[in-house]
Amino acid sequence: MADLIAQGKEPQERWRRALPEGVRLVLGRTAGGWAVAWDPHVSRKHLSMRWTGNGLDVSRLPTAHNPVYYRGKASERFTLLPGEHFVIGETRFTLVDQRVNLTVEAPEPIRQQSFSAQYLRELPFRNPDHRIEVLSRLPEVLSTANGESELCVAVASMLLAGMPRADAVAVVRVEETDAAAVDVIHWDQRLIGGGDFEPSQRLILEATRQRQSVLHVWLGGEPAAQMFTARGDVDWAFCTPVPGEVYRGWGLYVAGRFRGDPSSAGSTEPADPREEVKFAELVAATISSLGQMRLLERQQASLSQFFSPVVLQTLSIEDPDVVLAPRETEVSVLFCDLRGFSLESERHAGNLLGLLNRVSRALGVMTHQILEMGGVVGDFQGDAAMGFWGWPLRQDDAVLRTCRAALAIRAEFERAGGQPDSPLAGFHAGIGIATGKAVAGKIGTEDQAKVTVFGPVVNLASRLEGMTKILRAPILLDKITAEAVRRQVPRHVARVRRLAVVRPYGLDAPLEVGELVPPESQCPLLSDEHLAYCDAAVDALVAGRWSEAFELLHRTPTEDRATDFLTVYIAQHNRTPPPNWDGVIPLSSK
Repeated sequence: MADLIAQGKEPQERWRRALPEGVRLVLGRTAGGWAVAWDPHVSRKHLSMRWTGNGLDVSRLPTAHNPVYYRGKASERFTLLPGEHFVIGETRFTLVDQRVNLTVEAPEPIRQQSFSAQYLRELPFRNPDHRIEVLSRLPEVLSTANGESELCVAVASMLLAGMPRADAVAVVRVEETDAAAVDVIHWDQRLIGGGDFEPSQRLILEATRQRQSVLHVWLGGEPAAQMFTARGDVDWAFCTPVPGEVYRGWGLYVAGRFRGDPSSAGSTEPADPREEVKFAELVAATISSLGQMRLLERQQASLSQFFSPVVLQTLSIEDPDVVLAPRETEVSVLFCDLRGFSLESERHAGNLLGLLNRVSRALGVMTHQILEMGGVVGDFQGDAAMGFWGWPLRQDDAVLRTCRAALAIRAEFERAGGQPDSPLAGFHAGIGIATGKAVAGKIGTEDQAKVTVFGPVVNLASRLEGMTKILRAPILLDKITAEAVRRQVPRHVARVRRLAVVRPYGLDAPLEVGELVPPESQCPLLSDEHLAYCDAAVDALVAGRWSEAFELLHRTPTEDRATDFLTVYIAQHNRTPPPNWDGVIPLSSK
């Protein structure tokens, strides 16, 4: 298989890529794997090319702004033969037909040396400026590589750019299933007209076994040492393993020649390329770190379906066993149920998948707002979602966050109600919010567990959500949450009013219920004065002054359906409190 080598003005402006036979490829500044990003003279899509097995057919595209020079002339179409090149701007593209073959019969080196990481850290670069410049660009170059193939291309180019004495480089891999099987993933060499490349399999396996850089030198100070040269154009080679588990088995193989006689008295070149080894170690460590980062990003992306961002962020800096361990804490719980599902399922019984997608979109509105406000999605129950605030980290503004999420959910469904084509049309939400002590963390059995919250406050939020159908209010609060809203939440964010004191079905303890109302700018139907009338009406009702309560309730707008519950209850009892009235209205259903 032939390769195309691109070489720009700077040493690091380079890549070598294999040409698949018979495949039409596009080369340009933004042409994916065949991009030449460093040269502004190359158009976004400059030319198309196809390797036929004998030559590379090249055609300049109409989108190209600059000419393609072949054999010194601007050419629109030509066939490039191995060993030939063409030029665009300041970049030369050379076609080569070379092979890489692992040699298992390399002669014994006259010297083998292993390098510990500590030794290489203490070794200074004689001319550090260029190497530091290349290393500074390495993270950006490697992080933008898409896939293993592009990563190896970038690594080989940067190795050649940062090691002026290296003649050939390769990214190799020792297979885990067969410790003697070595695969050359990608290779490149500095001299375009050079011959085939024969890395030493023995050297690669030795470096993998020792898990540190190993150097073989075949040419030394004695003339007789020439007979030990592995190849006529290679004096030394080393292999540096890539540390870590992400690229386990990978190594960087580098080979080169001494420039002059390293044993002569006037030579300034050391007897071995230790600086090249140090540079390769730094490249290998960078590859490992970036690989680990990518792995963590992929793991976080997959875990994001199961953990909220606030949990993932905490897990990234603290011990997961400590973070997820169940513990008692103060939380605000939001329980949100989808209304209108039964009616919509009847209407769309013939399109259950379509209905499922709409329900998923509706649940997505709930979970998005919970997460947007820094909450944790604790559970799904059919077409309902539960979120909570105050864990894994304490949130002093947990009530404010909960209220913002609830109002955002309400607003999203109200907007969809005015858009018949919206997937959310026909749906609305009932929301219950309660605040109190609960146990939060990893809760479940040995066989199955989930991150959620447990305790009476969760049941209370669920009860309040169910009461939204009875009291005809979109968002209901318990007394603790309502009082916190009055103290902590600005009125331009949310308001609250008392609706009733009730005894939930099946319970003995009374419950004061409030409604979370949007600010007056978003809900002009209910002014602050109307909310004050409602609060006063509840006080009068509890005190037994039912006629006064009835009159106060009628000062609110007739469109305010939440006051209908008290108005109807008072009317059913002829505006007269029943005997032994304790101010609590019993509910006959959940």
